Amino acid sequence: MKVTATHIEGLLIIEPRIFPDDRGYFYESYNEKKYRDAGIDVTFVQDNQSMSSKGTMRGLHAQAPPFGQDKLVRVTQGSVIDVAVDIRKGSPTYGQHYAIELSAKNNLQFWIPQGFLHGFFTLEDDSVFAYKITNFYDKDSEIGVKITDPALGFKWPTWAKDVILSPKDEVLPDFASFVSPF
Repeated sequence: MKVTATHIEGLLIIEPRIFPDDRGYFYESYNEKKYRDAGIDVTFVQDNQSMSSKGTMRGLHAQAPPFGQDKLVRVTQGSVIDVAVDIRKGSPTYGQHYAIELSAKNNLQFWIPQGFLHGFFTLEDDSVFAYKITNFYDKDSEIGVKITDPALGFKWPTWAKDVILSPKDEVLPDFASFVSPF
């Protein structure tokens, strides 16, 4: 697998080695030793999956310490624009984001450690988003920022005018009023 660092310390793009043949393809979506050798030495405790229709925005979410979660995310069907926002106090990239298209076609994975808000926007109907996490969900530790906050500077597709947000995500605060626990 190929691991590429982004301009924000800690965020990594993982490109698995794919073995195609006339039947289709094979690849390892996770191998503990290879990830540990790449600096991702964690224990995953849960796998989650969501399916969303085109134009759905989910996020931006995180869990506050001591329930913070590292995430390894990928798309198994369809495509999304995945975003992570640095909320680590004192970080030189605090408030900056990184966005990447994840799809069933490119098979890329995105490593998002604790200290980042995370969300995504679906580009296709029936997009399936899968993620491995390192801590169990704790409702009282959930934090977030409105993914549609223009101050974050996300560049969504021009057709993304009438997005689908959950009622919970619609009432999240803007980034300017967010206080990071990291």
